Amino acid sequence: MHYPGTATPDRFPAEERFAEGAQYIAGRLTRGTSGRTHAVVDPASGEEVLTYELAGRADVDRAVAAARAAFPGWAGTTPGERSDALHRFAAVLADRAEDFARAESLQCGKPLKLTREFDVPGTIDNTAYFAGAARHLQGQSAGEYSGDHTSYVRREPIGVVGSIAPWNYPLQMAAWKILPAIAAGNTIVLKPAELTPLTSLLFAQAATDAGIPDGVINIVTGTGREAGEHLVGHADVAMTSFTGSTAVGKRVAEVATATVKRLHLELGGKAPFVVFDDADLEAAAHGAVAGSLINTGQDCTAATRAYVQRPLYDAFVERTAELMETVRLGDPFTAGTDLGPLISHVQRDRVAGFVDRARAYARVVTGGEAPEGELAKGAYYRPTLIADAAQDSEVVQSEIFGPVLVVLPFDTDDEGLALANDTPYGLAASAWSRDVYRANRATREIKAGCVWINDHIPIISEMPHGGYKSSGYGKDMSAYSFEEYTQIKHVMFDNTAVAAKDWHRTVFGDR
Repeated sequence: MHYPGTATPDRFPAEERFAEGAQYIAGRLTRGTSGRTHAVVDPASGEEVLTYELAGRADVDRAVAAARAAFPGWAGTTPGERSDALHRFAAVLADRAEDFARAESLQCGKPLKLTREFDVPGTIDNTAYFAGAARHLQGQSAGEYSGDHTSYVRREPIGVVGSIAPWNYPLQMAAWKILPAIAAGNTIVLKPAELTPLTSLLFAQAATDAGIPDGVINIVTGTGREAGEHLVGHADVAMTSFTGSTAVGKRVAEVATATVKRLHLELGGKAPFVVFDDADLEAAAHGAVAGSLINTGQDCTAATRAYVQRPLYDAFVERTAELMETVRLGDPFTAGTDLGPLISHVQRDRVAGFVDRARAYARVVTGGEAPEGELAKGAYYRPTLIADAAQDSEVVQSEIFGPVLVVLPFDTDDEGLALANDTPYGLAASAWSRDVYRANRATREIKAGCVWINDHIPIISEMPHGGYKSSGYGKDMSAYSFEEYTQIKHVMFDNTAVAAKDWHRTVFGDR
């Protein structure tokens, strides 16, 4: 492969690493058996990185069987044993951090500095967190709640988890699904997006090398229509966890309903960014650029709708546009690059379509085009600021999933908060104010799973991530995620050895 302008031509030897196949089942790489192939493409250059055989239904069956066979042994380990294995896992990930960073940058087009400083360290931290959290899967303490009986609650693993991860954060989303599931004693089959399977496969290999038993973590790389639907509907899969668009999430829920399995959905977002008139303008403008352009805007928590109180509106638009124009697009493996490409030319054209249609009813302040020259080979799109759109317009209501921020004015606090809630989504939001009472009101009234104050986008392993409304339900990360991956059993003891006889006499009389 040839990468113009890079000092590191051998970015990641994918063909060598996955020569045996791109499915990971029962502790080893194998080839898919669907009879079809798929190419992983570097979105920065348009060149193929790896061509692999897609998984079919038979591969899903093999992976589920491997996970089912591994479940009794893994569920039977103590929390301390699972914790030790996850600590070893975190150490292996740390040793291989550069491999993960390069593979993630290559398949996604993320700047290497982002994968080195955010994606990979965040994944290692998440692994270390669940290594500790695995020891804290308590039920409730015993107590006498009914006569001569003692009750307590057991928290138990569910079984085989079938998970589907998206292409925007393939490493982190794999970790968010795998780690709480296995820390709680489940086994898992994960289907990554077929565009971005590399780091999920590396993650599973690292787990095996850390001593996690074969079959506990399995990866099947196939299409959503074939491998994904079969995994969701599989009778031996006890739970499905899906991250992706709301439209596909509805289909996942429909398929999962047939087998009455537990469902965890983290779906789309359209995060509001509410700037009150007492906010620090410079901080808000910088926050808007960082929050809207993270991962080239391909983030369901990204700032997409900035509502700015009218006294600051013009200055905010001007300053945010100035900052966007300083963002450097370029080769993800070059140190000076701030923003990489979108995941594909298809996605770039989809984003461009939103912006082009918006020109009829709004003002494109900056951006709104793909770059020319060498970058035209990749799926690049310039950071784009749109002003003066109507609240009911497409760019305000629909998830664009690209480097596009829409700015609208508001007058009263009531109006700003109402506008923030006026979409079907509720994944994340932020509010900007120096007034603690205003800020506190925003945290109460904005309907979203996360509300940042005077910041936008940071997440931490100890706190939950998940949405309201059409953004789905259930939590990733934190101890709250164990609620998704465990089931509760009430256990009751008769302490007298006569209570059952008394109950029988009460119901049926003396016999």
